[in-house]
Amino acid sequence: MTIITPNISRLLDLWLDEDIGRGDLSQPAIENKIVSACWICKQQGVFCGGELVKSLYQRLDKSVEIKLHRSDGEEVIVGEKVMELNGPVSSLLAGERTALNLVMHLSGIATTTKKLVSALEGTNVQLADTRKTTPGLRQLEKYAVRCGGGINHRLGLDDAAMLKENHIAWSKGITRSIELLKENLPWTTKIIVEAETRKQAIEAVSAGADGVLLDEMKPDDIRRLIPQLKAITKNNSKEVIIEASGIDPEHIRDYASTGVDIISSSAPVSQSKWIDFSMRFTEKRSS
Repeated sequence: MTIITPNISRLLDLWLDEDIGRGDLSQPAIENKIVSACWICKQQGVFCGGELVKSLYQRLDKSVEIKLHRSDGEEVIVGEKVMELNGPVSSLLAGERTALNLVMHLSGIATTTKKLVSALEGTNVQLADTRKTTPGLRQLEKYAVRCGGGINHRLGLDDAAMLKENHIAWSKGITRSIELLKENLPWTTKIIVEAETRKQAIEAVSAGADGVLLDEMKPDDIRRLIPQLKAITKNNSKEVIIEASGIDPEHIRDYASTGVDIISSSAPVSQSKWIDFSMRFTEKRSS
């Protein structure tokens, strides 16, 4: 899974500039030797962001060498050495905080995702994220979800056409909206409808939606509705992805037993906690 894109490269420059500004004012106090350091994991979880750290330090100082002991998506334990760094002490210190913040945040998302995905084990139901992400960090946060075993929902408004509650309220109805979308969008575009009621879900599937998102429905209601939706898709000879959203993560297994294909949740991002790592200098090397 690639993560270093031109957009991410620009963001790394901005984040380094945010912390370093006109220069590290503590630098005159240090002896700028070539040194070795390592990152130590202080909490169990799923590691995410190693390639970001390598790219960040390369942008800061091309002489910095980094050896990763864990790949993104791999589990880590307390006390484990996840990477080694070699380079000028001033460069290692200058990038330390930005690099740690990114990895701790993304590892927290990957860890929370892994827990929810594990709860779905054996159900064939996939866990998807949402657009409830931190502005400026969406690409990275969605990458962390994939590292934790989840899948991505649309990346933005230009990724798929999705009729949500407020779209439906300001339209001429679900059926007419789908007709208009099919008339105006490329044939490759998926059309998804967020349904809050049984009636809306049935109309969306009957009108030819590619996916229907059952929002904040109770598991028993979804369980009764699924056979009706499947019957419509069989008659139309069109496969429709059925998704549950607005769920309580504590009851994710119950929702998985209803017959849905996907469960989407903002929890991997909005309810995750950072996984703690620290950088420790191990030895001085000759300059």
